[in-house]
Amino acid sequence: MNHTPTATKRRKEITQHGQTRVDNYFWMRYREDPEVMKYLRAESDYLEEVMQHTNPLQETLFGEMKARIKEDDQSAPEKDGDYYYYSRNEAGKQYPIFCRKHQSLDAPEQVLLDQNALAEGKSFLRVGAFAVSPDGSKLAYSIDPDGSEKCELFIKDLETGELLAERFTNTYGSVYDHSGVAWAADNQTFFYLTLDAAQRPDKLWRHTLGSDPANDSLVFHEADETFFLFLLKSRSSNYVMTYHVSTTTREMRFLPAHQPEGTLEVLQPRERGHEYFADHHDDSFYIISNQQAKNFKLMRTPVTATGKEHWQEVLPHRADTLIEHVMCFKDHLVLLERRSGLKQVRISPAQDPANGKTIQFPEPTYTFYPENNPEFETPLLRFSYTSLITPLSVIDYDMRVDDWKVVKEQEIPSGYEKAHYVSERLFATAPDGTQVPMSIVYKKGLKKDGNNPCLLYSYGSYGASTEPAFHSNRLSLLERGFIYAIGHIRGGSEMGREWYEGGKMLNKRNTFTDFIACAEHLILQGYTATPRLAIMGGSAGGLLVGAAMTMRPDLFGAVICKVPFVDVINTMSDPSIPLTTLEYDQWGNPENREYFDYMLSYSPYDNIRAAAYPDVLITTGLNDPRVAYWEPAKFTAKLRELATGDNLILLKTNYDAGHAGASGRYDYLKEIAFDYAFLLDRLGEPGN
Repeated sequence: MNHTPTATKRRKEITQHGQTRVDNYFWMRYREDPEVMKYLRAESDYLEEVMQHTNPLQETLFGEMKARIKEDDQSAPEKDGDYYYYSRNEAGKQYPIFCRKHQSLDAPEQVLLDQNALAEGKSFLRVGAFAVSPDGSKLAYSIDPDGSEKCELFIKDLETGELLAERFTNTYGSVYDHSGVAWAADNQTFFYLTLDAAQRPDKLWRHTLGSDPANDSLVFHEADETFFLFLLKSRSSNYVMTYHVSTTTREMRFLPAHQPEGTLEVLQPRERGHEYFADHHDDSFYIISNQQAKNFKLMRTPVTATGKEHWQEVLPHRADTLIEHVMCFKDHLVLLERRSGLKQVRISPAQDPANGKTIQFPEPTYTFYPENNPEFETPLLRFSYTSLITPLSVIDYDMRVDDWKVVKEQEIPSGYEKAHYVSERLFATAPDGTQVPMSIVYKKGLKKDGNNPCLLYSYGSYGASTEPAFHSNRLSLLERGFIYAIGHIRGGSEMGREWYEGGKMLNKRNTFTDFIACAEHLILQGYTATPRLAIMGGSAGGLLVGAAMTMRPDLFGAVICKVPFVDVINTMSDPSIPLTTLEYDQWGNPENREYFDYMLSYSPYDNIRAAAYPDVLITTGLNDPRVAYWEPAKFTAKLRELATGDNLILLKTNYDAGHAGASGRYDYLKEIAFDYAFLLDRLGEPGN
């Protein structure tokens, strides 16, 4: 396949800082051009042709993965007020059903929302915002129908089951934590967010049930294009709060939930480089702040005097511990922290917050995720615990007596024996001498003879850490002799705030060289060898593997770039694209010559050259608002134009989805099965 003749007729010359770059594939961003869809469909036809022989393997892999999930299952019910809330799945159905029971788990079930019914006849559907009114009588929910993350908001009367007449379009609703709507205490008023032209949540609105949304009051407009506007409630439910987020600066505002017509007050005015987050407890706000505290410190201030001049230090900065989040309960204060690359939970009495202790976890490497914890007046902290070899367990931790109770364990219906697998922690040496941690898992009995296929994964951006968590799908690789490795590289926060800052802006290349060092260490120690080594990453992790591949095309046997951010210069030069302005402090602004030159030195699209590249699978979603489809498409076309040799270069487009891929759980498994079939086809199993 070679689309170069068509492309070169419509190339674009781009001049920045006196340099002229020729982009033969700039035209791909014009979705309305018939040639664009023609190109994408041709790529899809080619993909089908060359991967057709793996269809039986894909079916086998899908069957294995499906057999490891409990198809009829439900989440651990979580109490909120007079109700227990949970979701459940039914065999054969793609989506969860959101339910509750009144006062007792033995009470009759009430279905709040059946996502399967909403998705009937559709190839994609995600639930965005999901918020029940304080009295439990109304549900505000939004849906993303195509992966674009533009949501339509609805209100459901939970007593009658009917939808109210109000409809709200172009709203923000997180598909990750269901945030985006907050109810006032009167059960008649709620707040919601809408998006600007670049799909940035920027406006906060107030709505009263029964009124026309066209007459809703604009409460706040975040006019600074480098900030995203988010919405939440304090854990006490006493305040509706806004969270204003840019890469290096944070700001919060608050409004009493019982005074929905009141004024949104700023907690502490934004200052460049000052990041803070606050939660409410009694007459105070507890605040984590990085001011003169790189790893954050804990502060407290009266709700009547919230400016930083009134802040009092509760817990000082610690060089070895990063504070990531604060959660207030009636009688306890919880800090989510990270030390020596591992997540920690610090619990203290609310009246003596300086006197804290950490939960002791049973394994040397692990991770956990806090659950919703909707109740304020409870001694129980709920979280999920897992490791590379331990399936997920939902834990209720009694903060009064340090008691650990497992309320739900992930079941693997087809069977799983933890003792059959080995998890290790390794360290690779980066070019500057930095020790980079790795977490690896493999089946017991593996020989370090360089003959093992290996999949190395990481992310390494935005301070997001890559956690050593269990995934049952991964067993399909481990059972076939694969090693699975995670590089805890700079750009994440595994080793504290400096670890993040050491992999951003003018230090970004450390992210890529750390990853390459991880790959080289796995080879040096005999775990694998270049022909058997694959790398995978998504979004900014797609940038990672794209950069690693263009820097060292000789080092890898196969590469999977999932929705990859690879056209760095062009994207960061276009403020009309979602996320661009927000991320000037993440990557740099190419209007500045120093940042332009630095980004140009690693941008994967700009660094493709004539070389023998590994086998490459590149994926995209046509409706992706975070990494537009044209970035992966352009990357594919340029790779095919310049690559020497006969290795595969494939583009897989999901025409009905966005950044996160398929929305249905079975469709999602099929996507993973395809990725794994590509790896097994290209790398083979040991001895083959």
